[in-house]
Amino acid sequence: MNWYFKALKMYAVFRGRARRKEYWYFTLFNMILMVVFAAIDGFTGTFSIEAGMGVLGGIYALVTLLPALAVSVRRLHDAGHSGWWLFIGLIPLIGFIVLIVFMVQDSKPGNNQYGANPKEATV
Repeated sequence: MNWYFKALKMYAVFRGRARRKEYWYFTLFNMILMVVFAAIDGFTGTFSIEAGMGVLGGIYALVTLLPALAVSVRRLHDAGHSGWWLFIGLIPLIGFIVLIVFMVQDSKPGNNQYGANPKEATV
């Protein structure tokens, strides 16, 4: 849960690097909370089939959009890729697969053009 809060605290930091742990824990807790909010929206009747989400889920998605983008860009930096690679996700299926491959790659050892390796700093 600390990794989730760390990503939220760094909500607009697109510079630097993010470990796999930080990215994947943020993604995990983000998905869990989206399911919880969707269930609450379903129980309260605020879920819209046309929109695909409810009021609480929509508000939560807007609040976490910037932190999700920032942690994704930092994760790409940690794997040695530019943050602009995030736009490849706009290509159906292929883009998603490429992003998954980039996100599961290990940190590039040592410093790179995006900063110091966060894994080496905490070991």
